[in-house]
Amino acid sequence: MSACIAMVAGEASGDLLGSRLILALKRQLPDVRFVGIGGPAMEREGLESWFPAERLAVNGIVDALGRVPELLGIRHELIARIKAESPLIFIGIDAPDFNLGVERRLKASGIPTVHYVSPSVWMWRAGRIKKIRRSADHILCLFPFEPELYQRAGVAATYVGHPLADEFELEPNRMEMRERLCLPRHAEIVALLPGSRNGEVSRLAADFVGAAKLIHEQRPDTRFLAPFVTRETRSFFEQAMHEAGLPKDFPITLMFGHSHDAMIAADVVLLASGTATLEAALLKRPMVIAYKMPAWQFGLVRRLMYLPYVGLPNILCKEFVVPERLQERCEPVGLAEDVIRWLADKEATAALSQRFTDVHLSLRQDNASKAAAAICGMLGGRAR
Repeated sequence: MSACIAMVAGEASGDLLGSRLILALKRQLPDVRFVGIGGPAMEREGLESWFPAERLAVNGIVDALGRVPELLGIRHELIARIKAESPLIFIGIDAPDFNLGVERRLKASGIPTVHYVSPSVWMWRAGRIKKIRRSADHILCLFPFEPELYQRAGVAATYVGHPLADEFELEPNRMEMRERLCLPRHAEIVALLPGSRNGEVSRLAADFVGAAKLIHEQRPDTRFLAPFVTRETRSFFEQAMHEAGLPKDFPITLMFGHSHDAMIAADVVLLASGTATLEAALLKRPMVIAYKMPAWQFGLVRRLMYLPYVGLPNILCKEFVVPERLQERCEPVGLAEDVIRWLADKEATAALSQRFTDVHLSLRQDNASKAAAAICGMLGGRAR
Protein backbone atom coordinates (compact mmCIF):
# COMPACT_ATOMS: atom_id res chain seq x y z
CA MET A 1 0.00 0.00 0.00
CA SER A 2 1.30 3.47 -0.92
CA ALA A 3 2.22 6.08 1.68
CA CYS A 4 -0.57 8.36 2.90
CA ILE A 5 -1.20 11.74 4.44
CA ALA A 6 -4.02 12.07 6.99
CA MET A 7 -6.14 15.25 7.06
CA VAL A 8 -9.22 16.55 8.87
CA ALA A 9 -11.40 19.52 7.88
CA GLY A 10 -14.77 20.07 9.51
CA GLU A 11 -16.30 23.12 7.80
CA ALA A 12 -16.92 24.30 4.24
CA SER A 13 -14.07 26.82 4.43
CA GLY A 14 -11.69 24.11 5.66
CA ASP A 15 -12.89 21.74 2.96
CA LEU A 16 -12.00 24.31 0.30
CA LEU A 17 -8.58 24.95 1.86
CA GLY A 18 -8.00 21.20 2.08
CA SER A 19 -8.97 20.57 -1.54
CA ARG A 20 -6.51 23.17 -2.79
CA LEU A 21 -3.79 21.79 -0.53
CA ILE A 22 -4.35 18.23 -1.78
CA LEU A 23 -4.10 19.46 -5.37
CA ALA A 24 -0.82 21.27 -4.60
CA LEU A 25 0.58 18.25 -2.70
CA LYS A 26 -0.28 15.86 -5.55
CA ARG A 27 1.99 17.88 -7.83
CA GLN A 28 4.87 17.24 -5.42
CA LEU A 29 3.85 13.76 -4.20
CA PRO A 30 1.89 12.03 -7.00
CA ASP A 31 1.95 8.58 -5.36
CA VAL A 32 0.67 9.62 -1.92
CA ARG A 33 -2.90 8.77 -0.80
CA PHE A 34 -5.05 11.09 1.34
CA VAL A 35 -7.28 9.82 4.18
CA GLY A 36 -9.23 11.28 7.09
CA ILE A 37 -12.28 13.56 7.20
CA GLY A 38 -13.26 16.13 4.61
CA GLY A 39 -16.11 17.45 2.54
CA PRO A 40 -17.04 17.11 -1.13
CA ALA A 41 -14.26 19.39 -2.42
CA MET A 42 -11.55 17.31 -0.72
CA GLU A 43 -13.19 14.07 -1.83
CA ARG A 44 -13.15 15.29 -5.45
CA GLU A 45 -9.38 15.68 -5.13
CA GLY A 46 -9.03 12.09 -3.90
CA LEU A 47 -9.48 12.16 -0.12
CA GLU A 48 -10.85 8.93 1.36
CA SER A 49 -13.18 10.44 3.97
CA TRP A 50 -14.02 8.12 6.84
CA PHE A 51 -16.80 10.25 8.37
CA PRO A 52 -19.12 12.94 6.92
CA ALA A 53 -17.44 16.29 7.59
CA GLU A 54 -20.74 17.84 8.68
CA ARG A 55 -20.72 15.61 11.78
CA LEU A 56 -17.92 17.81 13.14
CA ALA A 57 -19.90 21.05 12.75
CA VAL A 58 -21.38 22.54 15.91
CA ASN A 59 -23.56 25.61 16.33
CA GLY A 60 -22.79 27.38 19.58
CA ILE A 61 -21.93 26.20 23.09
CA VAL A 62 -25.26 24.46 23.77
CA ASP A 63 -25.02 22.35 20.61
CA ALA A 64 -21.36 21.54 21.34
CA LEU A 65 -22.17 20.35 24.88
CA GLY A 66 -25.02 18.18 23.65
CA ARG A 67 -22.82 16.46 21.09
CA VAL A 68 -19.76 15.79 23.22
CA PRO A 69 -20.28 11.98 23.34
CA GLU A 70 -20.66 11.75 19.55
CA LEU A 71 -17.62 13.94 18.87
CA LEU A 72 -15.48 12.03 21.37
CA GLY A 73 -16.52 8.78 19.70
CA ILE A 74 -15.56 10.07 16.27
CA ARG A 75 -12.23 11.34 17.57
CA HIS A 76 -11.43 8.03 19.30
CA GLU A 77 -12.13 5.97 16.16
CA LEU A 78 -10.39 8.50 13.91
CA ILE A 79 -7.17 8.42 15.96
CA ALA A 80 -7.15 4.62 15.97
CA ARG A 81 -7.57 4.46 12.19
CA ILE A 82 -4.88 7.08 11.58
CA LYS A 83 -2.42 5.22 13.81
CA ALA A 84 -3.20 2.01 11.91
CA GLU A 85 -2.43 3.77 8.62
CA SER A 86 0.87 5.17 10.01
CA PRO A 87 0.71 8.27 7.78
CA LEU A 88 3.67 10.39 6.78
CA ILE A 89 2.05 13.36 8.50
CA PHE A 90 -1.27 14.56 9.93
CA ILE A 91 -2.72 17.92 8.85
CA GLY A 92 -5.52 19.42 10.94
CA ILE A 93 -7.25 22.14 8.94
CA ASP A 94 -8.76 24.81 11.20
CA ALA A 95 -11.47 23.38 13.58
CA PRO A 96 -9.03 23.74 16.53
CA ASP A 97 -11.42 22.50 19.22
CA PHE A 98 -11.50 19.12 17.48
CA ASN A 99 -8.19 18.97 15.64
CA LEU A 100 -5.81 20.04 18.40
CA GLY A 101 -6.91 17.09 20.52
CA VAL A 102 -6.31 14.73 17.61
CA GLU A 103 -2.94 16.30 16.91
CA ARG A 104 -1.81 16.00 20.54
CA ARG A 105 -2.45 12.26 20.63
CA LEU A 106 -0.89 11.61 17.23
CA LYS A 107 2.17 13.70 18.04
CA ALA A 108 2.63 11.71 21.27
CA SER A 109 2.60 8.51 19.20
CA GLY A 110 5.36 9.79 16.91
CA ILE A 111 3.32 11.00 13.92
CA PRO A 112 4.37 14.50 12.73
CA THR A 113 1.50 17.01 12.99
CA VAL A 114 0.64 20.26 11.24
CA HIS A 115 -2.12 22.70 12.13
CA TYR A 116 -3.25 24.69 9.09
CA VAL A 117 -4.85 28.06 10.01
CA SER A 118 -3.69 29.52 13.28
CA PRO A 119 -6.30 29.91 16.02
CA SER A 120 -6.72 33.57 16.98
CA VAL A 121 -4.05 33.54 19.68
CA TRP A 122 -3.15 37.08 18.58
CA MET A 123 -6.55 38.37 19.63
CA TRP A 124 -7.61 36.45 22.72
CA ARG A 125 -7.12 33.17 24.58
CA ALA A 126 -3.38 33.75 24.21
CA GLY A 127 -2.77 31.01 26.77
CA ARG A 128 -3.98 28.55 24.14
CA ILE A 129 -0.55 28.71 22.49
CA LYS A 130 0.71 26.28 25.16
CA LYS A 131 -1.91 23.74 24.09
CA ILE A 132 -0.97 24.29 20.46
CA ARG A 133 2.71 23.67 21.28
CA ARG A 134 1.79 20.29 22.80
CA SER A 135 -0.29 19.40 19.74
CA ALA A 136 1.36 20.67 16.56
CA ASP A 137 4.90 20.32 15.27
CA HIS A 138 4.27 23.10 12.77
CA ILE A 139 1.69 25.86 12.23
CA LEU A 140 0.74 27.16 8.78
CA CYS A 141 -0.30 30.79 9.25
CA LEU A 142 -2.57 32.88 7.03
CA PHE A 143 -1.46 36.26 8.40
CA PRO A 144 2.08 37.69 8.32
CA PHE A 145 2.25 38.69 12.00
CA GLU A 146 1.43 35.19 13.32
CA PRO A 147 4.70 33.22 12.91
CA GLU A 148 6.62 35.48 15.28
CA LEU A 149 4.09 34.80 18.06
CA TYR A 150 4.63 31.06 17.69
CA GLN A 151 8.38 31.24 17.30
CA ARG A 152 8.63 33.19 20.57
CA ALA A 153 6.77 30.29 22.21
CA GLY A 154 9.04 27.68 20.60
CA VAL A 155 6.58 26.51 17.92
CA ALA A 156 7.72 26.24 14.29
CA ALA A 157 5.46 28.31 12.02
CA THR A 158 5.36 29.35 8.37
CA TYR A 159 3.45 32.22 6.80
CA VAL A 160 1.66 30.90 3.70
CA GLY A 161 -0.64 33.84 2.84
CA HIS A 162 -4.42 33.97 2.68
CA PRO A 163 -6.36 32.08 -0.02
CA LEU A 164 -8.84 34.95 -0.47
CA ALA A 165 -5.99 37.25 -1.46
CA ASP A 166 -5.09 34.85 -4.28
CA GLU A 167 -8.72 34.58 -5.34
CA PHE A 168 -9.76 38.26 -5.35
CA GLU A 169 -8.74 40.71 -8.07
CA LEU A 170 -6.58 43.62 -6.99
CA GLU A 171 -8.93 46.13 -8.63
CA PRO A 172 -12.59 44.98 -8.60
CA ASN A 173 -14.73 46.74 -11.21
CA ARG A 174 -17.57 48.54 -9.45
CA MET A 175 -19.28 49.88 -12.57
CA GLU A 176 -19.22 46.53 -14.32
CA MET A 177 -20.78 44.89 -11.27
CA ARG A 178 -23.49 47.56 -11.10
CA GLU A 179 -24.36 46.85 -14.71
CA ARG A 180 -24.56 43.12 -13.98
CA LEU A 181 -26.89 43.81 -11.03
CA CYS A 182 -28.95 46.36 -13.02
CA LEU A 183 -28.04 49.17 -10.60
CA PRO A 184 -27.57 52.86 -11.46
CA ARG A 185 -23.93 53.52 -12.34
CA HIS A 186 -23.59 56.70 -10.30
CA ALA A 187 -25.97 56.17 -7.36
CA GLU A 188 -24.72 56.00 -3.79
CA ILE A 189 -25.04 52.36 -2.74
CA VAL A 190 -24.60 50.87 0.73
CA ALA A 191 -24.29 47.11 1.27
CA LEU A 192 -25.75 45.74 4.52
CA LEU A 193 -24.31 42.43 5.76
CA PRO A 194 -25.58 41.69 9.29
CA GLY A 195 -23.97 38.22 9.43
CA SER A 196 -24.43 34.65 8.27
CA ARG A 197 -25.75 33.09 11.50
CA ASN A 198 -29.24 33.41 12.91
CA GLY A 199 -28.02 34.84 16.22
CA GLU A 200 -25.91 37.51 14.55
CA VAL A 201 -28.68 38.67 12.25
CA SER A 202 -31.34 38.63 14.97
CA ARG A 203 -29.18 40.91 17.14
CA LEU A 204 -28.09 43.30 14.37
CA ALA A 205 -31.06 43.48 11.98
CA ALA A 206 -32.98 46.25 13.77
CA ASP A 207 -29.87 48.44 14.09
CA PHE A 208 -28.92 47.95 10.43
CA VAL A 209 -32.46 48.71 9.24
CA GLY A 210 -32.63 51.74 11.52
CA ALA A 211 -29.32 52.99 10.17
CA ALA A 212 -30.49 52.52 6.57
CA LYS A 213 -33.63 54.51 7.34
CA LEU A 214 -31.59 57.40 8.80
CA ILE A 215 -29.11 57.36 5.91
CA HIS A 216 -31.96 57.52 3.40
CA GLU A 217 -33.58 60.43 5.24
CA GLN A 218 -30.37 62.44 4.96
CA ARG A 219 -29.31 61.19 1.50
CA PRO A 220 -32.56 60.28 -0.33
CA ASP A 221 -30.81 58.97 -3.46
CA THR A 222 -28.95 56.23 -1.54
CA ARG A 223 -29.83 52.64 -2.41
CA PHE A 224 -29.20 49.54 -0.30
CA LEU A 225 -28.22 45.92 -1.00
CA ALA A 226 -28.65 43.20 1.63
CA PRO A 227 -27.40 39.67 0.75
CA PHE A 228 -28.35 36.67 2.93
CA VAL A 229 -27.08 33.12 3.17
CA THR A 230 -30.34 31.45 4.28
CA ARG A 231 -34.07 32.06 4.29
CA GLU A 232 -33.96 32.17 8.10
CA THR A 233 -31.49 35.05 8.23
CA ARG A 234 -33.43 36.90 5.55
CA SER A 235 -36.66 36.47 7.53
CA PHE A 236 -35.07 38.12 10.62
CA PHE A 237 -34.17 41.10 8.46
CA GLU A 238 -37.59 41.29 6.82
CA GLN A 239 -39.20 41.30 10.26
CA ALA A 240 -36.95 44.20 11.30
CA MET A 241 -37.94 46.08 8.14
CA HIS A 242 -41.62 45.55 8.96
CA GLU A 243 -41.19 46.67 12.58
CA ALA A 244 -39.30 49.79 11.45
CA GLY A 245 -42.21 50.72 9.18
CA LEU A 246 -40.14 50.95 6.00
CA PRO A 247 -42.37 51.88 3.06
CA LYS A 248 -42.83 49.33 0.28
CA ASP A 249 -40.89 51.54 -2.12
CA PHE A 250 -37.86 51.84 0.19
CA PRO A 251 -34.82 51.40 -2.13
CA ILE A 252 -33.43 48.15 -0.73
CA THR A 253 -32.77 44.94 -2.63
CA LEU A 254 -32.66 41.69 -0.64
CA MET A 255 -30.44 39.04 -2.25
CA PHE A 256 -29.77 35.33 -1.74
CA GLY A 257 -25.99 34.91 -1.69
CA HIS A 258 -23.83 37.13 -3.89
CA SER A 259 -22.31 38.97 -0.93
CA HIS A 260 -19.11 39.64 -2.86
CA ASP A 261 -21.13 41.12 -5.73
CA ALA A 262 -22.99 43.39 -3.30
CA MET A 263 -19.75 44.61 -1.73
CA ILE A 264 -18.12 45.25 -5.10
CA ALA A 265 -21.13 47.28 -6.25
CA ALA A 266 -21.31 49.30 -3.03
CA ASP A 267 -19.67 52.57 -2.07
CA VAL A 268 -19.69 51.63 1.63
CA VAL A 269 -20.30 48.37 3.49
CA LEU A 270 -21.99 48.09 6.89
CA LEU A 271 -21.27 44.61 8.18
CA ALA A 272 -20.92 42.25 11.11
CA SER A 273 -17.44 41.51 12.42
CA GLY A 274 -15.97 38.35 10.93
CA THR A 275 -14.38 37.02 7.76
CA ALA A 276 -16.57 39.33 5.66
CA THR A 277 -14.55 42.29 6.96
CA LEU A 278 -11.41 40.81 5.38
CA GLU A 279 -13.34 40.24 2.16
CA ALA A 280 -14.48 43.87 2.16
CA ALA A 281 -10.88 45.01 2.69
CA LEU A 282 -9.64 42.85 -0.20
CA LEU A 283 -12.40 44.40 -2.32
CA LYS A 284 -11.07 47.85 -1.27
CA ARG A 285 -14.35 49.00 0.26
CA PRO A 286 -14.71 51.44 3.16
CA MET A 287 -16.72 49.82 5.90
CA VAL A 288 -18.29 50.15 9.31
CA ILE A 289 -17.88 47.06 11.52
CA ALA A 290 -20.65 46.20 13.99
CA TYR A 291 -21.24 43.40 16.46
CA LYS A 292 -23.41 42.40 19.38
CA MET A 293 -23.36 39.32 21.58
CA PRO A 294 -24.92 38.41 24.93
CA ALA A 295 -23.55 40.71 27.64
CA TRP A 296 -22.06 37.87 29.73
CA GLN A 297 -20.24 36.50 26.69
CA PHE A 298 -18.89 39.91 25.70
CA GLY A 299 -17.65 40.48 29.25
CA LEU A 300 -15.71 37.22 29.10
CA VAL A 301 -14.26 37.97 25.67
CA ARG A 302 -13.28 41.52 26.64
CA ARG A 303 -11.34 40.27 29.65
CA LEU A 304 -9.39 37.81 27.49
CA MET A 305 -8.67 40.23 24.64
CA TYR A 306 -5.50 42.29 24.60
CA LEU A 307 -5.90 44.11 21.26
CA PRO A 308 -8.00 47.29 21.17
CA TYR A 309 -9.78 46.24 17.97
CA VAL A 310 -11.68 43.18 16.74
CA GLY A 311 -12.00 43.79 12.98
CA LEU A 312 -9.45 42.03 10.77
CA PRO A 313 -8.77 45.17 8.66
CA ASN A 314 -7.78 47.08 11.80
CA ILE A 315 -5.74 44.17 13.15
CA LEU A 316 -3.83 43.87 9.86
CA CYS A 317 -3.23 47.62 9.66
CA LYS A 318 -2.43 47.81 13.41
CA GLU A 319 -4.69 50.82 13.88
CA PHE A 320 -8.33 51.87 13.58
CA VAL A 321 -8.54 52.45 9.83
CA VAL A 322 -12.30 51.69 9.88
CA PRO A 323 -14.79 52.32 12.71
CA GLU A 324 -15.98 49.53 14.99
CA ARG A 325 -19.27 49.72 16.87
CA LEU A 326 -19.70 46.98 19.44
CA GLN A 327 -22.45 46.24 21.94
CA GLU A 328 -24.16 49.45 23.15
CA ARG A 329 -22.24 51.55 20.60
CA CYS A 330 -23.89 49.52 17.86
CA GLU A 331 -27.04 51.60 17.39
CA PRO A 332 -28.70 53.22 14.35
CA VAL A 333 -27.59 56.84 14.84
CA GLY A 334 -23.90 56.01 15.25
CA LEU A 335 -23.91 53.47 12.42
CA ALA A 336 -25.60 55.93 10.07
CA GLU A 337 -23.15 58.70 10.98
CA ASP A 338 -20.16 56.48 10.25
CA VAL A 339 -21.55 55.33 6.89
CA ILE A 340 -22.41 58.89 5.83
CA ARG A 341 -18.92 60.04 6.79
CA TRP A 342 -17.46 57.54 4.30
CA LEU A 343 -19.98 58.52 1.62
CA ALA A 344 -19.08 62.18 1.99
CA ASP A 345 -15.27 61.90 2.18
CA LYS A 346 -13.89 60.73 -1.18
CA GLU A 347 -10.32 61.59 -0.19
CA ALA A 348 -10.49 59.34 2.86
CA THR A 349 -11.98 56.46 0.86
CA ALA A 350 -9.21 56.76 -1.76
CA ALA A 351 -6.53 56.67 0.95
CA LEU A 352 -8.19 53.63 2.55
CA SER A 353 -8.31 51.85 -0.82
CA GLN A 354 -4.54 52.25 -1.17
CA ARG A 355 -4.03 50.96 2.37
CA PHE A 356 -6.13 47.90 1.58
CA THR A 357 -4.22 47.32 -1.66
CA ASP A 358 -1.02 47.10 0.42
CA VAL A 359 -2.73 44.57 2.71
CA HIS A 360 -3.91 42.56 -0.31
CA LEU A 361 -0.40 42.38 -1.78
CA SER A 362 1.07 41.27 1.55
CA LEU A 363 -1.50 38.43 1.83
CA ARG A 364 -1.14 37.24 -1.80
CA GLN A 365 1.42 34.43 -1.51
CA ASP A 366 0.07 31.56 -3.70
CA ASN A 367 -1.29 30.05 -0.51
CA ALA A 368 -1.78 26.38 -1.45
CA SER A 369 1.61 26.02 -3.12
CA LYS A 370 3.40 27.64 -0.20
CA ALA A 371 1.56 25.41 2.30
CA ALA A 372 2.42 22.31 0.27
CA ALA A 373 6.09 23.36 0.10
CA ALA A 374 6.23 23.75 3.90
CA ILE A 375 4.71 20.29 4.39
CA CYS A 376 7.05 18.67 1.86
CA GLY A 377 9.96 20.37 3.64
CA MET A 378 8.90 18.66 6.87
CA LEU A 379 8.73 15.30 5.13
CA GLY A 380 12.15 15.56 3.52
CA GLY A 381 12.79 12.31 1.66
CA ARG A 382 10.25 10.23 3.64
CA ALA A 383 7.58 10.47 0.90
CA ARG A 384 9.87 9.38 -1.93
